[in-house]
Amino acid sequence: MSIEVVYETHSITEDNERGLATGWLPGRLSQRGRELAVDLGRRHRKSPPSVVLTSDLARAVETARIAFCDTGIPILQDTRLRECDYGDLNGRPVAELAAVRSAHIDRPFPGGQSYREVIDATRELLRELAAERDGQSVLIIAHSANRWALQVILGGERIEDLVDAPFHWQPGWRYRLD
Repeated sequence: MSIEVVYETHSITEDNERGLATGWLPGRLSQRGRELAVDLGRRHRKSPPSVVLTSDLARAVETARIAFCDTGIPILQDTRLRECDYGDLNGRPVAELAAVRSAHIDRPFPGGQSYREVIDATRELLRELAAERDGQSVLIIAHSANRWALQVILGGERIEDLVDAPFHWQPGWRYRLD
C-alpha cells in the first residue's frame, strides 16, 4: 500500500507581507493569511486527510488550527517540519537570504542549519509515516524548505535546482509515499 501526502504552505504572515524571512522565529498570520487558512480548510472538506501534520512554529500551527479547528481531524505538531534555521539571518529581509541561499545547501547558515539537514529530518519523518500510517492520507502544513525536501525525496528533484527557483503557489502539492 502507500500513503497520500499532500503538502500545503502555511498561510501568509505579517513577515511575508513585510518581505522578511522568518526562519525559526514564530511568525503570525496576517489578516489575509487567516482568510487563506479558512480557504485551505474548505479545499480539503470533500476529501479530508486522516491527519494533519504541522511544523511547531506558530504560523504553521495557526494555519492548521484555523483550517481544521471544527473537523475533528487530529492536528499533530512535529519539530522535523520546521523551516530551515537561518541562524543569524532569521527575521532578515528575504532578498538578503536569497542572495546566499545556494551556499547553504550543505553548509549551515551561521548559527543555523543547512537545507540538507532539513531534507534529512523530513526523510526521517517520512520513514515514520510509512511505518505508522499505511493507507492513510496525510496533510502537511509547513514551510518552503520542507516543500523542497518533499520534492527531493518523493519527486526525485535536486535541491540545487530548487533553492533559487521562483516560487509559484498552488493549492497543495501531492505526493505518493510507497
